[in-house]
Amino acid sequence: EKFTERIECAGEQISEEDLARYTETVNDKAQEMVNSGEESPTEFEIVTAIGFMYFADQNTDFVVLETGLGGTGDSTNVIEKPLVTIITSVDYDHMAVLGNTLPEIAANKAGIFKKGVPAAAFIRDEEARAVASDRAAELGAPFYDINGASVSDVVKDIEGYSFSADYDINGVHHSYKDIRLAMAGMHQVENALCALYAVDILRGEGVDISDEALRSGFAKSVQPARFEVLYTDPYIILDGAHNYAGAKALAYTLHEVLDGRNILLCIGILEDKEYQKMAQVLNKLHCDIICTSVPSERGMPAFNLADAFGRVGGFVIGIYDNYLDAFDASVRAAGAYDAIVWAGSLYLMGPIRTLFTEGGQ
Repeated sequence: EKFTERIECAGEQISEEDLARYTETVNDKAQEMVNSGEESPTEFEIVTAIGFMYFADQNTDFVVLETGLGGTGDSTNVIEKPLVTIITSVDYDHMAVLGNTLPEIAANKAGIFKKGVPAAAFIRDEEARAVASDRAAELGAPFYDINGASVSDVVKDIEGYSFSADYDINGVHHSYKDIRLAMAGMHQVENALCALYAVDILRGEGVDISDEALRSGFAKSVQPARFEVLYTDPYIILDGAHNYAGAKALAYTLHEVLDGRNILLCIGILEDKEYQKMAQVLNKLHCDIICTSVPSERGMPAFNLADAFGRVGGFVIGIYDNYLDAFDASVRAAGAYDAIVWAGSLYLMGPIRTLFTEGGQ
């Protein structure tokens, strides 16, 4: 919803004043590069540099950096000695840049691994996992296979899951019982496992992180527009399922927590995504569908998306080129459904979230 979401410290977004001040400094340096004959930095490279300056001035104890695209050539990869590197998943997305196979994508993502720095990965595909493991071995980086964790006692609720986990890390057994998440979906449990491993690796390096702090952190952690429940009567859910992997996770989670309920799916995606496969997996929900265009130059026309759903037998009840019209239609129809689910591109989730939260709907 806001540009300042990209950079946060201690739970607070960077202020617009700080963003403007650091942007001016970075832009001046970018202009110097251009004047000297170098390429102009990309927007993401500029934002990354702004973040680095801001975090340095905030004297942060720890910084969590998320890559923008892949790993090897990503802007965040200039950090030479991170404390730990994590691959949270490997799936098909951004293939034009990262590669057309899961092993190729894994190799690109493993580009964040550094010599001697602990590396952990949750990679389901065996070949892709082997690529990451081999790269870690080449660098002498301790490699932790998060797939080896045992998850049990999973309690599923629309507003959050809880689970227990058991695993060995560096030969030491760790057991966590009843970890409560403020987020729904087994994919969030998998993300939580990645965080657990990161914490345990840091603990092994002597970082003081208490069980109380860990549990409190999980209980408070939320991601806007990632199976975010805004209202409960009917359920209004926002989920940035912008690619095939996201669509699979959304369909699976809805099946777990809203099975048998009457659902209206409102969706818009970018045209470079695997839209036919996304339509196929989401259509298994057997719900009514509203298709809309995304407010982006890369957005797929609503009619084309509706055609994709039609090809797999989807029941499309509305096609809107303007997301505002689609929003109005979803509000008018709300009384006939147990849940209204808005899904797809994050370029769409932002303005839709604002309409719901600031529009008083």
